[in-house]
Amino acid sequence: MGSAVERTDEHVREYLIYRGFTSTLKHLDSEIKADKEKGFRVDKIIDQLQLFIQSFDLFGLKEYWLYLDRRLFCRLEDVYRSTVNKLRTSLYRYYVINTIQKGNLEKTQEFFQKQALELQGQAEWRDWFILPFIPAPEQNPAFSPYFSRQWADTFLVSLHNFLSVLFQCMPQPVLLSFDAEVQRTTSLTEENEQLRQLLFALQTESRDQREGDEMVHHKLPAYVQNMDRLGDTELDLVSSQRAVSTVTTPSRNFFSTFLPQGRRTPGKPPQVTTGSSPSQVAVNRKDPPSSQPTRSKETVQTKDIKTVASQTSSSEPASLQSQQSTNQATNQPTHPRHKRIQEHEKERKELFSKPPPQTPEKRGETGEVEPPAETSNEPTDSSSLNSRSCGGGTEGQGLSAEQPFIKLSQEEYGEHHSSIMHCRVDCSGRRVASLDVDGVIKVWSFNPIIQTKATIMSKSPLLSLEWATKPDRLLLLGSGVGTVRLYDTDAKKNLYEMNIDETHPRILSLACSPSGSSFVCSAAALSRSGNIDSVPRLPIPVSGQLLLWDTKTVKQQLQFSLEPEPVAINCTAFNHNGNLLVTGAADGVIRLFDMQRYESAMSWRAHDGEVYSVEFSYDENTVFSIGEDGKFIQWNIHRCGVKQSEQVLPQDATGPFVLSGYSGYKQVQVPRGRLFAFDSEGQHVLTCSNSGGLIYRLSNGEQALESVLSLSGHKAPVVTVDWCSAVDCGTCLTASMDGKIKLSTLLAQKS
Repeated sequence: MGSAVERTDEHVREYLIYRGFTSTLKHLDSEIKADKEKGFRVDKIIDQLQLFIQSFDLFGLKEYWLYLDRRLFCRLEDVYRSTVNKLRTSLYRYYVINTIQKGNLEKTQEFFQKQALELQGQAEWRDWFILPFIPAPEQNPAFSPYFSRQWADTFLVSLHNFLSVLFQCMPQPVLLSFDAEVQRTTSLTEENEQLRQLLFALQTESRDQREGDEMVHHKLPAYVQNMDRLGDTELDLVSSQRAVSTVTTPSRNFFSTFLPQGRRTPGKPPQVTTGSSPSQVAVNRKDPPSSQPTRSKETVQTKDIKTVASQTSSSEPASLQSQQSTNQATNQPTHPRHKRIQEHEKERKELFSKPPPQTPEKRGETGEVEPPAETSNEPTDSSSLNSRSCGGGTEGQGLSAEQPFIKLSQEEYGEHHSSIMHCRVDCSGRRVASLDVDGVIKVWSFNPIIQTKATIMSKSPLLSLEWATKPDRLLLLGSGVGTVRLYDTDAKKNLYEMNIDETHPRILSLACSPSGSSFVCSAAALSRSGNIDSVPRLPIPVSGQLLLWDTKTVKQQLQFSLEPEPVAINCTAFNHNGNLLVTGAADGVIRLFDMQRYESAMSWRAHDGEVYSVEFSYDENTVFSIGEDGKFIQWNIHRCGVKQSEQVLPQDATGPFVLSGYSGYKQVQVPRGRLFAFDSEGQHVLTCSNSGGLIYRLSNGEQALESVLSLSGHKAPVVTVDWCSAVDCGTCLTASMDGKIKLSTLLAQKS
C-alpha cells in the first residue's frame, strides 16, 4: 500500500503542476512532510518510533503512539484490542531497556515517575518498578530475556507484520487502485489482441482450407462434381432423352465419344475439332497435356459402364449437343428442368476448359488407352496429393511438430501484497503454499478453481518453506529466530515448534525425506550487520549447520559434517527414495550425502560465488545447479566434479532480482526459492525471467539452451518457479516481486 500511496502522490503533484495550482502544491508538500503516517510505509513508522526511543523522547513516543491508536487501531475489532495493548507494553519496555543499556538511569526513573499512575494498576508492570534499583538487571532471570537482541528483533518484526497486515486490510480509496486498474486494463487489452490474432489465424486457416477444398473439387470427375445438383428426376429425364435420341442418332455415336479417333464414324457435328484424345473432341480444347487425366478417366468409364444411369452421369458435353440436335429435330418445347440441366452442363464445360494445376503424367504419343489398374488410381492419387499440399500449408501456419507444449490457459493468484519468497506445490498436486517477505503464508488450491484454504500470519520472520511428504497436508516453516514449525493445513493450527539452535537462528532451507520420517534443516548464523535477511549477501560465507530431525519424535537425530568448514547451506534436495541428499552452499561447493551412512559421499567446487539452487536430474545420474556466477551446470555424480554441460543464463534468471519504481525506488531480493524446475519426463526446464517463465529444452552438451516456450504475463521479475506434473496437464507456477503468482496450464504434445 505504501508504494501505491507514493505513486498516487506523484500523480497528484503532476496534476497540480499541470493545472497551475502552485499554492495547493505547496500545502500538499508541507503536509506530506509532516505526515505522521509516513505514507503508510511501515518501515518509516518503525524508524520514527526507534528515533523517539534512541533520543529518549518519552513525550514524543507517547504522542505518536496515541496518534496511531486514534487514527488506525481504534477502527479495529475488539478482538484485536489485546494485541494492540501487548504491542504498546512491549514498546514501553523496549524504551526502558534502551535507557538502561545506554546508562541513562535518569530517563529510567523519569519513565516510572511519569507513568506510575497509568502502569501501577497493570499486572504486567508490577515487577518492573524495582528495575531502576537492581545493580545488574541484565543478569536478573526475570529481566534478562528483554536485554537480548533476539527479543528486540522479535518485537520489531511483530510490530512490522501487524502494521503491514493492518494497512493491507484497510479500505482504500478508488484513486489508490489506479495502478491496479491500469494493469488490469493493459492485461485485458493484451488478451484481446491475442484473441484477435488467434481469430485472424483461424479465419486464414479456414479460408486456405476452403480454397484447398475447391481446388480438389475442380479436379474431381464430372459425374462427382454435379452429383449434389442432379437429383433422381433429372437423371430420369436425361435417360428418357437418351432413349428419344436413339431414333435419329445411332447408338454407336453415343459410345463413339469415348472411342479412339481411328474408330470414329464420319458424321459428326462441325464444331468439334480433331485432337489427340477423345476428351479434347468432347470439350473442343487445344491443350493436349492438360486433358490427359480426363481422357484416362473417361476411357476407364467406357470399359466399366454397366447401367444407363452411369452412362448418363458420366457423359461429356458432346451428349448435350446430341440432346440439342434431337430437340431441334422434333421441335419439342424446352422443359424448365431441361434448362437447369443445360446450365449445369455449361458450368461443367467451363470447369473442364480450365487446365488443372498439376503436372500431367507421361503418356504414350499414340493416344492408346492406359491399363485400367494405373488409370483407376490416378484420381485418388491426384486428390490425395492436392490434399497433402493444402494440409502442409496449414500445418506450416499452425503449431509445428517441434513445439513440445501448448499453453491452454493462464490464471493469476493475487492474494499477496509483497514480494514472493517461496512458492511450492505439494506432492499430490492439490495445494500450493506461498510465502512473501512480510511473513504472510497462503495455502490455496487451483483445481478446479483458485481458492484460498488457509492464511498464516507469523510474528517472526520466515525464510524457508517445504511440504511434508507423508502426510502431505503438513507444512514445514523455517523462521529467522531459530525455530521450525510443523503446520497442519487442514486443521489450520501448529502441531509442533522446534527450537533448532540459538547461535544459528536463520533457517535457510528445508527438505523433507520422501519417506516422511525425517527432514533436513539448514541453519545459518546472523550476518555481521545483525539483519536477518541482508541484501546483498556477504562475500565471506557465514557459519552454518546441516541437521537431520525426526518428524515423529520431533528430536534432532544428528548433525552432518561440513568440510572444509561449517558454512551456510542455501539449498537442499533429496533423490526419489531419499538415499541421496545434494546441497548447495554459500562457499560455492556442492556436497552429496549418503543418507544410509549419514556422511558426505563427495563434494566439489561448483560455482564462483554462492550456489542458489540445486536439483537431481530425471534419471538421477546427474545434478543441475544455478549459482551466483549465472551458470546453469549439469554435474555427473558418478565422477566427482565432472561437468556434463554448462550453460550461461541471463541475470534475470539467476538473481539477485531488482525491481525499480518511481523516484529512484529500487528493491533488491536475493534468491530464496527454487530457480528452476523440470517437467515430468526431465526433458525440459522452467527458469525465471523479468516478465515470466522460460521453458528450455535440455541439450546434451550443446553450448546454448533452446528456448521452446515463454510464459509471459508478469509486470515484475519472477523470483521462484515450480512445475506440477501430478495431473494430466502440467501446471507451471511463476511468482514475482509484485506478489503475483501465475498458473500456466500446459498440454504436452507427444511425438
